[in-house]
Amino acid sequence: MFYRPRLLDSFAGYNRTLFTKDVLAGLTVAVVALPLAMAFAIASGLKPEAGIFTAIIAGGLISLLGGSRVQIGGPAGAFIVIVYGIVERYGIPNMLLATAMSGVFLFLMGVFRLGTLVRFIPVAVIIGFTNGIAFLIGLSQIKDFFGLTIEKMPAQFFQVVQTLYTTANTFNPIALGLSCGSLTLLIVWKLFQNRLGWLSHLPGTVVAMVVATIITALFELPVETIGSRFGGIPSGLPHFEWMSVSWSTAQYMVTPALTLAVLGAIESLLCARIADGLIHDRHDSNQELMAQGIANFVTPFFGGMPATGTIARTVTNIESGGSTPVAGIVHAFILLLVVLFASPLAKNIPLASLAAILMYIAWNMGEWKKFIDLKQFRMPYRITILSVFLLTVILDLTIAVEVGLLLAFITFIYRISSLSRCEPAELKDYPVLQDFQGRIDAYRIYGAIFFGAVKLLESIEENLPSQTLLLDLKNVIYVDTSGMDTILELAHLCKLRNVRLIICGLGHQPLGMAERSGFLETLSKGCLYLDLASGIKAATQS
Repeated sequence: MFYRPRLLDSFAGYNRTLFTKDVLAGLTVAVVALPLAMAFAIASGLKPEAGIFTAIIAGGLISLLGGSRVQIGGPAGAFIVIVYGIVERYGIPNMLLATAMSGVFLFLMGVFRLGTLVRFIPVAVIIGFTNGIAFLIGLSQIKDFFGLTIEKMPAQFFQVVQTLYTTANTFNPIALGLSCGSLTLLIVWKLFQNRLGWLSHLPGTVVAMVVATIITALFELPVETIGSRFGGIPSGLPHFEWMSVSWSTAQYMVTPALTLAVLGAIESLLCARIADGLIHDRHDSNQELMAQGIANFVTPFFGGMPATGTIARTVTNIESGGSTPVAGIVHAFILLLVVLFASPLAKNIPLASLAAILMYIAWNMGEWKKFIDLKQFRMPYRITILSVFLLTVILDLTIAVEVGLLLAFITFIYRISSLSRCEPAELKDYPVLQDFQGRIDAYRIYGAIFFGAVKLLESIEENLPSQTLLLDLKNVIYVDTSGMDTILELAHLCKLRNVRLIICGLGHQPLGMAERSGFLETLSKGCLYLDLASGIKAATQS
């Protein structure tokens, strides 16, 4: 079926035991998602409720309509840098517009079955921009981590560094102590979690946030909190609001929207693949993209931010016993109850603690060991991964991915072309040549004849024999349009110089290309031999 959410398949054999496990898993995931949703929103230049509303609405829709049984959707750290840049440059209304547009792009990617194409993005590009985003997340949290007095953080890297440098003398030692304590608690909790008994089920992020909030409230610490900066979180249902679109700037939202869509697709499908490995299942990538698209289109009308599949929450869901999309729906419902009945408690959450949580997440998000292991890889891989990382940090994620893909493309073309080769062949291997007189040159070609390897045939053109030329293409696996044009040029040159051209061993794809291009019609009768396995079997020609 073209559109079939995995939730429909989950009802087969569903029972009370599975429902109980899903409810408990959804509750656990909601506890994990609450601090992360607020932290991601604040780091993106938005109010904390934007992250919570996104976790509720987008998280519920992704579980309800998605193509994975266990994936949990919501705001993600990967979007922080992009969203903050859009808000800084174009404002929140246009950020909402870009999010809705990205939803349309994601849905169309699913409709046109492009989910598998995301897997073709090279690992070097993914690692490069993932580490770049993680670095920028950590950099963006220095302000609240040290309690610096900065009215508004810029979006550009060098401006951020300059601002942090000029305001370094304004740090708040109490905020720094609170953030260092929160970070230390996170690390210690992670190291000794298996020895804590029933407490091990509590996520470290929640423990750090709760402890820091209690300390801040009891001692009335002079640090910024959600209440002092944002006035708290509204305790009410997210309400629908028609987006106010500035058509003068809407045209500039296409590129940011595409960036959000591509990044969302990569993050969600990578997360789904990780989940598949843990539960030994296979997700529907195109269905997942359509669900992501619907979620990202709907959420902005409720003041939300971009959403995607999240690895930390998905793994938590699996480890907590969640086995169907019901767990994701329960997680969204629990968050809704928190907003309705417990939002006043959030006003004392210190931003320094959330900054420590984000720094901890950024460190775990990056694959820093890959940088240490770079010396084990070839120079093209090093150049690609470092270029994408530096461009992500210094310039822009879109430019970084474009340059990374270009470098990967050039590297791939070079390597494939280096695998293609042309060797002189022994005439004794071709008994059919006994019927021909005079000088005969035979060549055996390996690999692919494409635009990056046409020089193989061009070198043959420069040394054409006087009477007969045989090309053995049995080991050619692929011929593209440029390669076929070069073969046609060679055939035309042979005809002009009265050289007989013999073709042997065309495989399935090269034969199809030769038929479509009309090349077979240019060959003389008796000069095409498709089977070299037993003697030489001539192809039937008119």
